[in-house]
Amino acid sequence: MQLFSKPEKGRSHASKSQSSQFQPPKLERSPQFTSHDLSTELSPKTIVPQNSPFQSSFDYEPTSHDISADSINQRVVILIDGSNLFYAASYLNIEIDYVKLLRCLVGDRRLVRAYFYTGVDRGNEKQQGFLHWMRRNGYRVVAKDLIQFPDGSKKANVEVEIAVDMMLLADSCDTIVLLSGDGNLAYAANVIAYRGVQVEIVSLRSMTSDNLINVADRYTDLDSIKHNVQRT
Repeated sequence: MQLFSKPEKGRSHASKSQSSQFQPPKLERSPQFTSHDLSTELSPKTIVPQNSPFQSSFDYEPTSHDISADSINQRVVILIDGSNLFYAASYLNIEIDYVKLLRCLVGDRRLVRAYFYTGVDRGNEKQQGFLHWMRRNGYRVVAKDLIQFPDGSKKANVEVEIAVDMMLLADSCDTIVLLSGDGNLAYAANVIAYRGVQVEIVSLRSMTSDNLINVADRYTDLDSIKHNVQRT
């Protein structure tokens, strides 16, 4: 797959007072190319909900040649823009298997938290059932009521919630994987990248802002991993 990368830097251990004075650089950075393959296996340290009907899907015992000491000690946070993923899956004509998706995004690292952000219609029982399933299978659901516009369309913008959580979680992980193509998140992604957190963007290329790709350490086109995350 074609990926984008920036030169690696050591993790910052600046004090809170130093962080408060941080002035992020400009967003414009020229991406470099590298090869990177998100593993499709989970670390045995990955957090898995108890009594999950899909828990057997996470039972993976890696061998010594599957993983490295560096990767298994990496703490990763997953942030998924539900609306962006829904439209990307519709474009690719696939149905997402969210157990496979989590496994693919985590790889052989240690999962701290996985968040799923979505607009919600409180009267939609089918959607409520889906979100209940997500909460029982490894995701923290951040739901926001849909707002109906004069033209009849409904939407809930979750960019603020995602950006705030990115900033709050930056000190608790080594890598943040953001599944979104929203360019409004580029500034927040850029700030945490310069604090030493690795930023990985996963999204459909045709639905992804160049500004977001340019501030990422790695970019993965959802089309290139669709066979690993689709329901069969």
